Amino acid sequence: MALLHRAEIRPTKLELLATWLPGRPWFRGADGGAVERVAAYRFDDPAGAVGIETLLVRAGAGPVHQVPLTYRGTPLDGAEAWLVGTCEHSVLGRRWVYDACGDPVYAAALARAILADGGQAEEYLEVDGRREHRAPSMAVAADGPRTADVPAVGPVDRVEDGDPTRIVAGPVELAVVRCLGADTGLTGHRLTGTWAGRPALPLAYATLR
Repeated sequence: MALLHRAEIRPTKLELLATWLPGRPWFRGADGGAVERVAAYRFDDPAGAVGIETLLVRAGAGPVHQVPLTYRGTPLDGAEAWLVGTCEHSVLGRRWVYDACGDPVYAAALARAILADGGQAEEYLEVDGRREHRAPSMAVAADGPRTADVPAVGPVDRVEDGDPTRIVAGPVELAVVRCLGADTGLTGHRLTGTWAGRPALPLAYATLR
């Protein structure tokens, strides 16, 4: 379950991405332009400490980019290279925002979603002390045979920051598609997503090493 709050966030996620995205090797869009949110989905952190959200965004007339993010209340040791920035959340305080591809909590959640069909998090909005269900803006699903026992995913061993971005984390290798709609040539266990009437598109892949 993802518990969300009515809150002011400064700078906003999209403002952070407008500065951060042009420096990525896989970014294809207009530098310095506004970043538009297209859709998003979330995963659960079983420990309840880390927010895991994947944004689909577009900059100008460019393609839809997939940007997984993690939100933490304290810095992640050794992950300075993956820091997108910090923001002030009016309910939760200061949040450290990371490119989730460098975060082991995201690697474990993505592996679970693809290999065991763990699914996306149910979203709830905290309103005046009540929890109200919020329909997600897109749906994701695993495509392929299920793995009975998903091996434990520990620290991230290596990240190749291309398109797709490849994450090696112990017994699992993950590939996150950055520019959606292009043929990746990848096969195997995968996560697909649909939004706004679009046909299912590959989002990410997982293989056991």
